[in-house]
Amino acid sequence: MNNDPFKEYIKESEPAKRDKGYAWHTAIGLQAVDGLKTSEYLGHTAIRNIEGEITLEEANALLQTYYEENPIRDASDRTEEADKVSARIAALLSERAFSFTPNEYLSIHRKLFTGIYSHAGGIRDYNITKREWVLDGATVFYGSATELRATLEYDFSEENKFSYRNLSMDEIIHHLAVFVARLWQIHAFGEGNTRTTAVFFIKYLRTLGFDVTNDIFAENVWYFRNSLVRANYNDLKNGIHETTEFLEAFLRNLILNEDHPLQNWTLHISGAFNKTEKPDIGTSKPDIDAFKADIENVFQPKTASHILRLREVFQGQTIFGRSDVMKVIDIKASRASELLREMTEREIIEPVSGHGKGKYRFRPQAD
Repeated sequence: MNNDPFKEYIKESEPAKRDKGYAWHTAIGLQAVDGLKTSEYLGHTAIRNIEGEITLEEANALLQTYYEENPIRDASDRTEEADKVSARIAALLSERAFSFTPNEYLSIHRKLFTGIYSHAGGIRDYNITKREWVLDGATVFYGSATELRATLEYDFSEENKFSYRNLSMDEIIHHLAVFVARLWQIHAFGEGNTRTTAVFFIKYLRTLGFDVTNDIFAENVWYFRNSLVRANYNDLKNGIHETTEFLEAFLRNLILNEDHPLQNWTLHISGAFNKTEKPDIGTSKPDIDAFKADIENVFQPKTASHILRLREVFQGQTIFGRSDVMKVIDIKASRASELLREMTEREIIEPVSGHGKGKYRFRPQAD
């Protein structure tokens, strides 16, 4: 279901609808960080709650009944998870109760994922790595399994002792960026870390007096996650340093309603996606317009917009794969594979050898 109805509720003058609209819009948007999509049933249920027809408790009960009567047979289909976790996030964001403690952080994970993950609310007991697109396949060094509880308690203790008195807003933003980056880097759970951290952080910001009832999290959750990655990654031999600059831009939009561009390709460590040169207007624009016209004539509007977006990001001879496509246009693996196949068959892109399996680039004549 399109998220626009929830975005529109954020603009409502009626506070109850505006707050509920924000909670649902954010809750549904956060599912994208794990590549999840919610169902139309969830969307309609959310609207009923926003309009005051049902309570959040009734919304959760309806979802439970719906999936008992319509069980998902495909183990790879995580729509039920997306729906249930969205409803639980909406409930948590709609309540004001909060305590700044490690137990609250663990409790949020348990409330979100009970019945979904067997380890809901439990600290992981194994070490992890995760290949990151923004790091060109490298991983952040996450917290050691044997030290997670101690590390959590230390970070919370240090933040509790910290005073924001007499700090400039720039200093406050920087400190908050450092705090949430460190909290996320611990990666206390086997799954669901970013969603848990986002919910906890939103509730913490409220206790500091910030009104964050806008659409920044809902529409930029991958930027948020990638900025957390960049805040926790060093490769000094290649001149790459951990930085909170991207996270601070996100927070300035979230907290201060500023309008910094939040584009994922700008975070990539290789700089391969950065636009360093202005196009020759005299020669490039006709080619771009012709390419756009061809695509829009051949493909359905949504598919055409996906292809144009990919061409914008993967310019020239930039090489990309399925995971890159999934992140840039926020689609599932199956749809990304289908889109790559369609573009290959129509000779828009071509396979590239020597860079691993399943790598492509736009064909020269499409430039």
